[in-house]
Amino acid sequence: QAQLAESGGGLARTGGSLELSCAVVETIFKVNAMGWYRQAPGKERELVATITIDDGVNHYADSVKGRFTISRDKAKNTVHLQMNSLKSEDTGVYYCYANGYFQGYWGQGTQVTVSS
Repeated sequence: QAQLAESGGGLARTGGSLELSCAVVETIFKVNAMGWYRQAPGKERELVATITIDDGVNHYADSVKGRFTISRDKAKNTVHLQMNSLKSEDTGVYYCYANGYFQGYWGQGTQVTVSS
């Protein structure tokens, strides 16, 4: 039943890099945008970055601008989040999201931990 498969989470040092990937495993009708959200312990889920599928227009949270880059590969049905200059504040569970015609879809989440 899972339609989004996330990978790339793990441990990183402050200032390091990680790349998250999200693949659409099962067809989602009329996906117009995909993105990444994250949730730190004790906090609500927050937007990190989004990208439109057709035009590749992206949007970033202020906290990650200049450090994170979101991209999509339409042929491979995959989105990526390149995370550079990582900070401890980036720690959390990262969730892939796909905005479909009928509903939104969430991945199961992948843990990202940044430590000094």
